[in-house]
Amino acid sequence: MLRPFLLTLLICSTTFSGHAEDVIKGQAQVAPSRLPLEELRTFAEIYERIRSSYVEEVDDKDLLENAIHGMLGGLDPHSSYMGPDDFNDLKNSTSGKFGGLGIEVGLEDGFIKVVSPIDDTPASQAGIRAGDLIIKLDDAPVKGIGLNDAVEKMRGAPGSPIEITIMREGENKPLVFKLTRAQIKITSVKHKLLQEHYGYVRISQFQENTGADIHTSISKLMDQSQQPLKGIVLDLRNNPGGVLDAAVAVSDVFIEKGLIVYTQGRVANADVRYEATVDTLVPDIPVIVLINGGSASASEIVAGALQDHGRAVIMGTLSFGKGSVQTVLPLNGDHALKLTTARYYTPNGRSIQAKGITPDIKVNQGSFTPIADGRYYKESDLKGHLENPKDAEDIKKKDEAAKTQKEFVNKDYQLQQALLVLKSMNVLTPKPLASLLPATESTDEQADQNPAESAGT
Repeated sequence: MLRPFLLTLLICSTTFSGHAEDVIKGQAQVAPSRLPLEELRTFAEIYERIRSSYVEEVDDKDLLENAIHGMLGGLDPHSSYMGPDDFNDLKNSTSGKFGGLGIEVGLEDGFIKVVSPIDDTPASQAGIRAGDLIIKLDDAPVKGIGLNDAVEKMRGAPGSPIEITIMREGENKPLVFKLTRAQIKITSVKHKLLQEHYGYVRISQFQENTGADIHTSISKLMDQSQQPLKGIVLDLRNNPGGVLDAAVAVSDVFIEKGLIVYTQGRVANADVRYEATVDTLVPDIPVIVLINGGSASASEIVAGALQDHGRAVIMGTLSFGKGSVQTVLPLNGDHALKLTTARYYTPNGRSIQAKGITPDIKVNQGSFTPIADGRYYKESDLKGHLENPKDAEDIKKKDEAAKTQKEFVNKDYQLQQALLVLKSMNVLTPKPLASLLPATESTDEQADQNPAESAGT
């Protein structure tokens, strides 16, 4: 069973080899309850037996920290105790800078599983893929050592080498990758014109500035397109999540009004509703959202909100399914407790926990080879043909730009299919996007269910 180490609201990395989870800074308060005295006596007795009888002398500090790690690790995959280094990594990663390999990882059957490599990092450049199982770090097997210990081994000074051995589906022997750790600097948002009037926006992680960055990117696309944009592909594939507020801000770029996401938990301050504002940059432009199994957490918040509002067509494959919220509680300045305090729900009351976002149109990644259109002669091939009265240099420049854009799209089958759907939406009907989507089931009953029932737990 996959136990991903994700972080979403504040992104934490631990090489970066953690996953983005919905994390909120704050304080969770619960009503005091009776202390379990008998269980505490048992704990104290075991603690003293270890101190006095273990084969080697054990430091009290180490024993207590191990007890804390065990207590939190027994709750769920996302709650954890962070020492000074981990807490500092968590804070630094929200700015898009951290040291490591650029791998989002989880735990599966004792092995470390790659949830997704991060764009433009040593891991992605070396060819490590989502779904790879890491079985050795340098010469040390990782099975059974625990996620935190494995992550610690992958951390290190920029420039230092590490050898990673993985098992990959379809390969009959382990693959060995030699990587060099780096200072990871992530560009949260990238953009380009796929073709005239069709824009592409890629979000690799949700950082503190992602909301402002997507505004800038779409504004630039609108300037580059000589006519109004006819559609946007929002690429959230292999996006592990990040800052919750950034996910809300990205959704708000496309949604004019209504609920974006809400959270529910045991304590009062865990119940929060996030609404769209009037600050909507593109309320009407058709949107395709691309997701896959590496799209988690904050990515699923955006996809779920746009899907429920009928604001976008979701394409690709089933997303990761991480629907819980973590609160970061600082302890004594340089330590922190990251505790799962709530579940989040899409506007229609759906919990995606362990379920994921199901795309409206399923498209697996693949490859294709266009057949050269060399069987036909064109007018331009005929001797003595009339020239087009338009300026030949402008035509040449446009042709070169179109060739570059076509090469970018043709490398990515899912992206190519998304562009085709965008074009068909413009060609076939001027109807609002919501009318093109399949009818969804009523969620009135879902919204009345408690979080556990909605999550199917």
